[in-house]
Amino acid sequence: MAEGVFEAATGDGPPGLTEGAGRAADVRQAFAGLLQIRRLTGTAPAAWELTQTVRAVALALEAAGLPPSAVDADGTRVATGYRVRSGDGPGTVCVDWLGPSGSGAAQEEESELGRCTDALVKAGWEALLYRGPRRRRFLEVEPAPRPS
Repeated sequence: MAEGVFEAATGDGPPGLTEGAGRAADVRQAFAGLLQIRRLTGTAPAAWELTQTVRAVALALEAAGLPPSAVDADGTRVATGYRVRSGDGPGTVCVDWLGPSGSGAAQEEESELGRCTDALVKAGWEALLYRGPRRRRFLEVEPAPRPS
C-alpha cells in the first residue's frame, strides 16, 4: 500500500492495521466521502462500489465498527473477525467470520455474520447467509436491488 492511500481492512491484512484513533478517523472520512458520492450521483451503491466490491463491502463493515480478521507474515490467521473475498458470481463478494485455530470463531459465526448483515443492509447491500464447505457459514453480498 502506498503511503497516504487508504485501504479498507479486508481481513487478510496484518494485525493492528485497524487500531488507533488515526485509523478510526480515516475510516470515518472514507465512508463519509462514499456517502457524499452516493448523494451526488443518486445511486447506492455508487458506480465505484460496483467495480470495487471487495473494498466497498470491507469499508462498510469497518465503518460499522466490526473487527476484521488478520494474518501474520506467514499467512497464519492471528485475529478473529470478518474476511471479505471475491464471490463466485460477477459483482458479488463473500464475507466469512474467521479466527485463529481454537479461537471459537466457528461458534461465533452465525451471530457475528448477523451483525455483518445488519451493517451491510444499512449500507445499501443485500447479504444472504449460506453454509459452505465443512458446514461453515458465510455471507454472499451483492448490491441491493434498486427500487423501480
